[in-house]
Amino acid sequence: MEFLRWLFDAQWHFGDQSVLVREVLGNLFGLASALGGMRRKVWAWPVGIAGNLLLFTVFMGTLFGGQVHAANMLGQAGRQIMFIVVSIWGWYRWKTSKNSDGAAVVPEWASWKERLFMVAFMLIGTGVLTPVFRALGSYEPVWSDAWIFTGSLLATIGMAKGWVEFWLVWVAVDVVGTPLLWSAGYYATAFMYIFYGAFTLAGFFVWWRTRNQEAARVKVQTQHLDPSVDVVEAPGNAR
Repeated sequence: MEFLRWLFDAQWHFGDQSVLVREVLGNLFGLASALGGMRRKVWAWPVGIAGNLLLFTVFMGTLFGGQVHAANMLGQAGRQIMFIVVSIWGWYRWKTSKNSDGAAVVPEWASWKERLFMVAFMLIGTGVLTPVFRALGSYEPVWSDAWIFTGSLLATIGMAKGWVEFWLVWVAVDVVGTPLLWSAGYYATAFMYIFYGAFTLAGFFVWWRTRNQEAARVKVQTQHLDPSVDVVEAPGNAR
C-alpha cells in the first residue's frame, strides 16, 4: 500500500516543471515492449500491458492523485485500454505460434489489399473518432488525439499479425503525437515519442531484413528438397 501511494504521488522536478514518475516508468515499459517486439519475443506483450496500466492513470488528468497535468487526454487514456485488450490477443497469438528458435512470429509483408485497408482504417478511424473525442472534452487539436488512437490500434493489430509495415504506422503516430503531447505538458511522453520515432523506423528495417532472410532460407530448403522448384513470393507480399 505504501508503495502504491508513493507511485501515485512521486514526481521529479526540473526547474519549474514536474514529471510524474509513473509517466516515466510507463514509457520505459513501453520502450522495453518495443524492443521485445523488434526481437519477436513473447514477453513484449505483458511488459507492454504493465506500461499501459501506468500510462492510463497518467492521461486521465485529475482523476488520480499526484497529478501535475491539467489536460485530460481521453484518446491517450482510451488507447491504453485498447492496448491491453488487443495485447492479450496478441500475447496469445504469439505464444501459440512460437517456433523452435524462440521467435514468436515470422515477419510478412502485408498484401496490397491489407495495405489499402490500413490507409482506409487510419483515415476513417480518425474522422469518426475526432467528433467523439471533442464531445468528451479531449485536448485540442482533437484530430491528433484521434489519429494517435487509430494508429495505435492498427499498429498493435499489425504487430500481432506480423506485418512488417506496422512499424511505419508507429512512425506516423509518433510524428503527430510528439507536438500534441508537448503542447499539453506531457514532456516525458513527448520526449519518448521522439525516441520511439527513430526506434520504430529502425524496427521496420530489422523486420524487413528478417523477412528477406526467412524468404531466402525457405527458398534454399525448398530447392534442396526439389531442385526443379523455383520459389517466388506471391505478388501480394511483394515490396
